[in-house]
Amino acid sequence: MEDLEQLIVCGGCNAKIGPGDLGDLLADLPKVTNDKLLVGFENTDDAAVIKISEDQVIIQTLDFFPTMVSDPYLFGKIAAANALSDVYAMGGTVLSALNIVAFPEEKDFNVLKEILRGGAEKVQEAGGILAGGHSIHDHSVKYGLSVTGVAHPDEVLMNNSGQIGDHLILTKPLGVGIITTGFSVGEISEKAFEEATNYMQMLNKYAMDVMKKYPINSCTDVTGFGLLGHLHEMLHGELSAEIDSQKLPFIEEAYQGAKEFILTAGGQRNRNYLSEFVSFENEDFGIEELLFDPQTSGGLLVSVPENEVSNLLKELREKEIFAEDFGKITTKINDEIIVK
Repeated sequence: MEDLEQLIVCGGCNAKIGPGDLGDLLADLPKVTNDKLLVGFENTDDAAVIKISEDQVIIQTLDFFPTMVSDPYLFGKIAAANALSDVYAMGGTVLSALNIVAFPEEKDFNVLKEILRGGAEKVQEAGGILAGGHSIHDHSVKYGLSVTGVAHPDEVLMNNSGQIGDHLILTKPLGVGIITTGFSVGEISEKAFEEATNYMQMLNKYAMDVMKKYPINSCTDVTGFGLLGHLHEMLHGELSAEIDSQKLPFIEEAYQGAKEFILTAGGQRNRNYLSEFVSFENEDFGIEELLFDPQTSGGLLVSVPENEVSNLLKELREKEIFAEDFGKITTKINDEIIVK
């Protein structure tokens, strides 16, 4: 592995089209009306949900992006974990996956072999069947998965069904976009980079296995739109939220990096779109950037009734799963999201 060609760092969820542009693109597409389609793209949810019987739905999703780390095997694991996450965010179980590959014709195919090895290991860890895929030549490396999951119709979780009084829980710390960007230019330590990549390759399966025991009202995973972007979708124009910046979970070196203006293009796209929806009560540029930072294979953002929070956090932490309660949903006010 020491002699293996390294990947160019350029992507992850930081490469995704911003929420404003994406919303404009989807707005004019024809809406699909079908009794079997329970969740489609007009819901801005994590995956499509299709009813196939009275006691089963299919959860269908895909995700792929350019490289955000130089190690091919690590990239494969992170990209696969990120794609599989959408099934967990909908409350489902992974059934199968297909590889999506773009790879330069002139590049060493041993690099691709390592990417696919990393991805295959994560699908296997998820309990899914890797059943093939599709590949094309392209000028830059891209990888991901098309994933099919299953669930009972009553167990499907939506990203826009939070309730007033719910607490907001996040199952991975913020800052991986800033960390990977800063590390690629020598401004972030290897220790912080390893911490970030350990979280990015971690399946959200383990957190959801615990959460399914509790009456969760709403769930999504935090990826390219950053925490604020995905929280904005959860509030769906009808609710507001308060974030306690003192309880916000983040990788410490990401906060320091943000204060030193290690920024991401995706973070600035998120800031431009979301600024009108958020009010910062304290001036802390580092916290702001962490909230806008695009997360690659980020944690689950979950809204839970207040009386369930203590037991849920206790069980997650007993299983050594990261989780922090950092805010709550409130009635609708002028400022949709307030960061205290």
